[in-house]
Amino acid sequence: MTDAASQAIREGRTALGIEFGSTRIKACLVDADDPAAVLAVGSHAWENRFDGGLWTYSLDDVWSGLQAAYADLVADARQRHGAAPDTFGAIGVSAMMHGYLAFDEAGELLAPFRTWRNTNTGAAAAELTETFGVNIPLRWSIAHLHQVVLDGEAHVPDIRFVTTLAGYVHWRLTGAKVLGVGDASGMFPIDSATRDYDADLLARYDALAAGRLPVAHVAELLPESLAAGAPAGALTAEGAALLDASGALRPGIAFCAPEGDAGTGMVATNAVAPRTGNVSAGTSIFAMVVLERPLAEVHHELDLVTTPVGDTVAMVHCNNGASELAAWAGMFARFAEAAGTPLADDAVYETLFREALHGEADGGGLLAYNHLAGEPIAGLTEGRPLFVRTPDSRFTLANAMRAQLYGVFGTLALGMRVLDDEGVALDRMFAHGGMFRTAGVAQRFLAGAIGAPVSVGDTASEGGAWGIAVLAAYARAVNGADAVAAASVPALASYLDDRVFAGAAIATAEPDPADVAGFAAYLDRYRAGLAVEAAAVSAL
Repeated sequence: MTDAASQAIREGRTALGIEFGSTRIKACLVDADDPAAVLAVGSHAWENRFDGGLWTYSLDDVWSGLQAAYADLVADARQRHGAAPDTFGAIGVSAMMHGYLAFDEAGELLAPFRTWRNTNTGAAAAELTETFGVNIPLRWSIAHLHQVVLDGEAHVPDIRFVTTLAGYVHWRLTGAKVLGVGDASGMFPIDSATRDYDADLLARYDALAAGRLPVAHVAELLPESLAAGAPAGALTAEGAALLDASGALRPGIAFCAPEGDAGTGMVATNAVAPRTGNVSAGTSIFAMVVLERPLAEVHHELDLVTTPVGDTVAMVHCNNGASELAAWAGMFARFAEAAGTPLADDAVYETLFREALHGEADGGGLLAYNHLAGEPIAGLTEGRPLFVRTPDSRFTLANAMRAQLYGVFGTLALGMRVLDDEGVALDRMFAHGGMFRTAGVAQRFLAGAIGAPVSVGDTASEGGAWGIAVLAAYARAVNGADAVAAASVPALASYLDDRVFAGAAIATAEPDPADVAGFAAYLDRYRAGLAVEAAAVSAL
């Protein structure tokens, strides 16, 4: 127990971050004056489900899961510091980006939540890309909205508000219909000059959808876009009851703007300045690179979003990340249990990852596809996880695990090659997500896959929940009661450099030439083998 931490918790000199990931809802409490100091954490496992041909989560699960994660954090704070919080200096909410949550005038949900994972928006995305002259991926909220318009779904006349998961939770907790600009950029294209929705493209969409939407201007349906640091509402009494089932939490706490997992990943890896980037690996995997200049061409492999302050970012988003790898780890965990030597999950991963280091640089001729869901970059409308080998491949545990790890980065590498061809410069790439907890393995293989140094910090496993807690602390500083102190708060990039990451433990893996060459050979086979994936989708 630490007296300083206990006092900060009791006095509310803290920032709470909550993030809804694909498989876990996480809560992270930091010292608002020293956001690098994590005081307590909590989590709750949840899963999406495939219902009626669409990937979704129940909104009841949103709230029960949020309460469970929050209660877990309170218990952790009490155990570590002997103090249970009843207020905070600031709160932030983050979640998976994109998707479709539509509500009527009374605030009632009109259709089940459609997540980023759905690929039923092909016609809409294609028409929007042609109309806008910028790539609109299948998962973007405007693609989902336009698809229900094209399909003439019965609920369209009743739509009055469309938002993301983070925007929905924030709205219910505060009453404010807002989004951080980074999350907003996954709904509709953003003009980085104004940090708001692109006015020209809004007008183009109004003309395209004229007479088919219940409002004259699509902007009327979208949440307000806010840059990092902007005030974004406060916790209401109803919101406090939704967050804390015990009733101890007091209303009135200020919120930062809700952000998407891409934006919180950028913050958690100190990658918000131009020429920096990050990779986030979970159920999905994506890379973000902050651009110095516009791209020369439109690429279907890339979409343009923004940092939490509105700077343009090239995003390589893959629907499939580490879930297939987790399934393989689960199989080996069961083998160990059946053999009478059960291992904890972390020990299973550690053992398998360390074994992969002994594999051949190209994976021994093995191929692993992690496609549980459709993968637009690879041209796949549905997922078919496959493990493929030829008669002369070297089928060993080390090669199999290296191939599985390479498989997590396969589709991502296809998109990163496009950035290379555009001449995009990258000074540093940070990685975060659970698969990077085993030091020096996934990090090393990613460096080989992208041919650039990859850094991992000691916040890697906390990820986006910590990132949104930092954004909440930043908003508290910017909007502090002490006007002189608030005026001295630097821009977000400098705030992260000087006040958050100055003392962070960072480990950097340089690309090993053998890994670079080996992964290049693997990727050549990976591209060729996509024909097998396509055949599997057609046949099964």
